[in-house]
Amino acid sequence: MKDLTDRLAEAVQITETAARVALGHFRGAPDVETKADLSPVTIADRETEQAIRAGLARAFPGEPIFGEEFGQTGEGAEMWIIDPIDGTRSFIAGLPLFGMLLGHITAQGPQLGVIRMPALGEVYAGARGLGATCNGAPIRVSTCTSLAEARLFLNEGDKLAAQAPDAFARMIRAGSLRRMGADCYPHALVARGLVDAVIDFDLQPYDYLPVSAVVTAAGGLMTDWQGRPLSMESDGRTLTAATPELLAELVELVN
Repeated sequence: MKDLTDRLAEAVQITETAARVALGHFRGAPDVETKADLSPVTIADRETEQAIRAGLARAFPGEPIFGEEFGQTGEGAEMWIIDPIDGTRSFIAGLPLFGMLLGHITAQGPQLGVIRMPALGEVYAGARGLGATCNGAPIRVSTCTSLAEARLFLNEGDKLAAQAPDAFARMIRAGSLRRMGADCYPHALVARGLVDAVIDFDLQPYDYLPVSAVVTAAGGLMTDWQGRPLSMESDGRTLTAATPELLAELVELVN
């Protein structure tokens, strides 16, 4: 049984190999299909997940895996969780802000996570008790405790405006600096201490569980909109914050 340090190192290496698959398709105009949930998917998503799964099978034979494109293989509370291309719309548009997510969860929650940004050449990694890194260098969240002073990202702004208009009207007046974003990169920037908070919406477990492991390892917090810990059963609305004080203000803001 490999310890957490070894598991994290293997996960980083597996995503490095798989990133070459994704980059091989990037800006190559791959055919786009629409899934049942109306989200887009390309051959790059599927081949990248297959590459990650192959790496996991070699390093951790028989361990359960849950991925966006191919579902779950194996049973158990402990499993690897994959989003091969987090930000397929960005990928299709040639925007280099798509990511790759890999995490490991147990009954105690997320244990480790990797956020790789293939086109940016950045990899964020973290695990419980081990801290977090960007390209191998230690990173830490900011010390911001006030929403009025916070650098805030609003992810999925179009969905927020359509489905939670009252909350969105409050959000766009919050913070000292606001940016609209999507997908995993704003959360990685919280872990790095460059952004203080992210409000996100309509996520799946493979979107938020690997990310939450990195954010938490960097000293931050990632919860649902009620401030509760994230799990496979969370409703997909998330808050990421550098400090508990900032999280408390975000919970009040969104509710």
